Amino acid sequence: MVADDQRDVLEALRLLLKVEGYSAELYPHPQPLIEALGSRPADLVLIDLNYTRDTTSGEEGLEAVARIRAFDQHTPIVVMTAWGTIDLAVEAMRRGAQDFIEKPWDDARLLSVLSSQVALGRALHRARALETENQWLRGELGELVAESAAMQPVLETVARVATSDANVLITGESGSGKGMLARLIHERSARRERSLVTVNIGALAETVFESEMFGHVKGAFTDAKCDRIGRFELADGGTLFLDEIANLPMAQQARLLRVLEEGEFERLGSSRTQRTDVRVLSATNADISAEIEAGRLRRDLVFRLNTIQIKLPALRERDDDIMLLAQRFLTRHARHYARAVDEFTSPALALLRRYPWPGNVRELSHVIERAVLMCTGSAIGPSDLRLDGGEPDRVPVGNPVTLDEAEHALIKAALARHAGNVVAAAEELGVSRSALYRRMEKFGL
Repeated sequence: MVADDQRDVLEALRLLLKVEGYSAELYPHPQPLIEALGSRPADLVLIDLNYTRDTTSGEEGLEAVARIRAFDQHTPIVVMTAWGTIDLAVEAMRRGAQDFIEKPWDDARLLSVLSSQVALGRALHRARALETENQWLRGELGELVAESAAMQPVLETVARVATSDANVLITGESGSGKGMLARLIHERSARRERSLVTVNIGALAETVFESEMFGHVKGAFTDAKCDRIGRFELADGGTLFLDEIANLPMAQQARLLRVLEEGEFERLGSSRTQRTDVRVLSATNADISAEIEAGRLRRDLVFRLNTIQIKLPALRERDDDIMLLAQRFLTRHARHYARAVDEFTSPALALLRRYPWPGNVRELSHVIERAVLMCTGSAIGPSDLRLDGGEPDRVPVGNPVTLDEAEHALIKAALARHAGNVVAAAEELGVSRSALYRRMEKFGL
């Protein structure tokens, strides 16, 4: 819906928007626009600030913005005027506008602003509709953003299997949110009142695997000064989440398989058999079929783990979720660091949508956190995001660097080349999987 008191301006906007695929309702004054908006929705309101009262103050347009916001908190509003000042733009934002355009406008900037605001408005609208339709997710959607079409099969599967005791294998690229989905399944299960115990399999050295998973008794080995409870015992009656399960050494897979099949184990150094009642959720970013064919993963173990398999889409496949996640991370990090940053500029929003996000949701959170710290105003711009189009970090050449900086760049580049596959990256770098995991944790990768 567009309001402006100049007929030629309205006609120019109508033709411009028609070429871009938008249909525009045109009004010569804000009042009929407000009445129309009160009876039917719009994707966006584009409104001039100056009308019959005067031609410079913008007060009529500002009042219209406030009136719209009084009954409609969600429809994006973009204001425009030929008498633009910083103070006027700030006041328009304070009253509820999302952006500000000066006349005569630049077509490319106008269309960029409108497309970004329409996309964000539609995404927020669908998110609210999804929240209403999926009452069972009302609490969890505070953490999980899953509004995009690509995520709907995931939510439907979770709704069907969460309340069962079926083991679930979650696959997807590194950083795509497999751990969060595991927590969601646990919280919707009958075991939610008991513990969710998480184990990063890739970070466990082979020498401590049995002690960590099954526990040990005093004297079982040199440093065993006292009895220790293992993860299966800690999770008894609850849920055990095995992250990066494909990194489990072959020698340990038989031990895990026995627990899954029989529900029995012995602490290291003990002959007493213990029983455990555990639901197992597992996750990996590896190609399961390829790992089985290569002999690195037992087929019978996979059968036990993937009663149900859920594949999480990469963030680049969840276009409608990017803006929602970005806004959520902005709010969270701004609050954490006590920074007065509360929005993105239109070019920044366009860059967020265009970037391929090889590191998925984890990378998005890191980028927004860094932008919150680097931003000097109240809105994050493209330069604050420091995105380079998705190229992995390169090892600096010609300038002095620390060993940590070089190691960080090498590891990030190797992970990017292998699409986050830790096994392949470790082989390329000549280190063990557990050593690579320790370094990844050190650098926050």
